[in-house]
Amino acid sequence: MSQPSTLIETELAHTTSGTSIEPASTPVPMMMKSYRGWMLMLHGTAFIADTQQHAASNPSGPSPESCQQLDLTCTSPADARGGDKLFSTNWIMPMAMREFGPGQLTLRAMLSLEPATISDRQYPELFQQGETAFGKPIIDGQHPHDFFMEVAALYDIRLGEHALLSFYAAPVGDPAIGPTAYPHRLSASEDPIAALGHHQEDSTHIAFNVLTGGLTWRWLRFEESGFHGAEPTEQRWGFQPSPNGHAIDSYSSRITFAPTKNISTQYSIAHIVSPEALYPGENQQRQTASIMYNRPFGVHHDTTSTPGMNMSPTATNNWSTTLLWGRTKSLTDNSKENSYLLESLLKFRTCNYLWTRIENAGRSNELLIPPGSPLPPNFTESPLAHVAAYTFGYDRDYRVAPHLLAAPGAQFTTYTTPAPLISIYGAHPFGVVAFVRFRITQ
Repeated sequence: MSQPSTLIETELAHTTSGTSIEPASTPVPMMMKSYRGWMLMLHGTAFIADTQQHAASNPSGPSPESCQQLDLTCTSPADARGGDKLFSTNWIMPMAMREFGPGQLTLRAMLSLEPATISDRQYPELFQQGETAFGKPIIDGQHPHDFFMEVAALYDIRLGEHALLSFYAAPVGDPAIGPTAYPHRLSASEDPIAALGHHQEDSTHIAFNVLTGGLTWRWLRFEESGFHGAEPTEQRWGFQPSPNGHAIDSYSSRITFAPTKNISTQYSIAHIVSPEALYPGENQQRQTASIMYNRPFGVHHDTTSTPGMNMSPTATNNWSTTLLWGRTKSLTDNSKENSYLLESLLKFRTCNYLWTRIENAGRSNELLIPPGSPLPPNFTESPLAHVAAYTFGYDRDYRVAPHLLAAPGAQFTTYTTPAPLISIYGAHPFGVVAFVRFRITQ
């Protein structure tokens, strides 16, 4: 198993979430071993992070008109937004593959201890919203992932030299929507916290009862998925049913175009039934489009990997970039939220990383509600404004044990607040994260 060079070879490696595709040249750190006809692999990343999120220290709170419209009990001055927390974001992915019948069988799981390493069911992140904690909307925070992020079987059959038929089945997994989800794409791999546009771009990367079929010809791939549309509940240790069960009730389509080993693009569209627990009668249409570019550079002479079992790059340095658009449309009132993201990660001098994440994320009027408060009676969520966020970070790898790298680092984010939220957050709030990142490697 060597570094892929085509779209079909990249698919057969199955090193990303679901059936998503990054450019073929993308390096994938992992442990690999051959055992009785099986190829065994182990990927994993964990951050131990401390974040400080700072907004205006003496906010006046929502305007009197907003308080009256939303039926809020508003006081002046309002409580300051933000906060600090020590937490860990993490995941590990064991995988096994072998030839089976006329094709290749791949078994894969993805697990996370975030239900234990993120207290109070969220960590602070200004302007972030989506899902619930203790039955209340999460505002200025990000929820943990489930313990079972993915449990899946994949089967691929070659139809000649240039065609591939693929099947994916997962009681919990990632349907064909969007690019590789942010916890697993290379351009986001050194950033310990979620993208603000996560719920418009790739929040379906943990869904129940996913079935996907795909057909690939050379550099073009078509996929169709059926899945359960409701997002996971707060009980994140098991397969907890949503109020409408686990039935397949939603569907998606994705087309992937990868003309070279350094480029992967996709467009996807989905009909999602009742994704948000707080709005059970609201169905959504979601669209995403993305371009991913990866470029290895610098000479690397590998003297440690087993011949024929090297997924490490042939270069010491790498540049990975993602440009992503996501839109969620409510099918109840036709309201729309758009989010835009540019991520770029530069690995240089073998073990140094610099990255940026630039976002323009659509936010709703939920941000007017004080964090920790229930939804007001008869509340209707609607688009409010766009928040701009600019993140810059650095870390450096150190080998601390066989097959384990550690990278201390930090990142800084500054936000540009839209006019309707300045009285709550101030014009330019900011966040700082200091962390140590651990990663499994060959």
